[in-house]
Amino acid sequence: MARDTVSIVGSSTVYPFATVVAERFGRNTSFPTPKIESTGSGGGLKLFCQGVGTQHPDITNASRRMKQSEFELCKSNGVKDITEVQIGYDGLVVANSVKGPDLDISLRDLYLAMAKDVPNPNGTEELVPNPYKTWKDVNPALPNVKIEVVGPPPTSGTRDSFNELGVEGGCKTFPWLKAMKDQDKNKYKSVCRSIREDGHYIEAGENDNLIVQKLESSPTILGVFGFSFLDQNRSIVKAVKIKGVSPNMETVGSGEYPMARSMYFYVKKAHVGVIPGIQEYVKEFTNDRAWGDEGYLADKGLIPSPKNERMKWADNAKSLNSMTGKEFE
Repeated sequence: MARDTVSIVGSSTVYPFATVVAERFGRNTSFPTPKIESTGSGGGLKLFCQGVGTQHPDITNASRRMKQSEFELCKSNGVKDITEVQIGYDGLVVANSVKGPDLDISLRDLYLAMAKDVPNPNGTEELVPNPYKTWKDVNPALPNVKIEVVGPPPTSGTRDSFNELGVEGGCKTFPWLKAMKDQDKNKYKSVCRSIREDGHYIEAGENDNLIVQKLESSPTILGVFGFSFLDQNRSIVKAVKIKGVSPNMETVGSGEYPMARSMYFYVKKAHVGVIPGIQEYVKEFTNDRAWGDEGYLADKGLIPSPKNERMKWADNAKSLNSMTGKEFE
């Protein structure tokens, strides 16, 4: 069955940006407005990699880079030519209600509060199931309230980033755990990125609005989502400082804020020229009027990449250069 509308899936963090581009694109060109579904980064890449043909999506959005395993899955299903475009930066935010306390936590605090297994509190170099019930248990300087963090499910790129930048970031502060990375990489990953499953971390589905609602109704709960979402909801939620640094355009863009990440979309080259409007949509997204410093996406909370990076990626998008696999080295 032929279709004349660009089909886009993927990240719930990139979704608001892609939607604005799609709406403008539909308004200002003769092409129909692309259809965008928020499936999560992992879910989107799974759909994208299922094959070539009009029943499969043309573009997928991701709040993290594609993994090598996803690239291989794509290849094995005949999706061989994929163009990668980095669209800008986002900070991963831990937030609470504006009615809650002002908090400042370290990555180590986050790891000790969230990990499935943690170093034995008696100081020995062994892992035990996470015994911490309150933030005060983790760090005496923090409030004596139950650890409750609402965040995304495993299919989410935001969850991947939280595990990697937040939880693993804190895990690495223990030298003996950091040393494990060279000895047994798989064990290190499973130790440093596994979230506890005893009710202290609550999955909210691919729905950032739901997280904000939960924080609004419970001032002691913390939530995890992208900076752009914090930016749109500042009357309800505020950011928790990480190591004394608040997430904002400057600290995320410079990397001073410890949980900054890149966002991407991926284009299925085999669909270009078959489904009308793919190249034109990509051109609109990678135009400075959209993703530039003064662009309309910055108004939505996108943190633009530096100009030289934007030029490089816009070039890549225009030429539809294919990924080679070297990106993962």
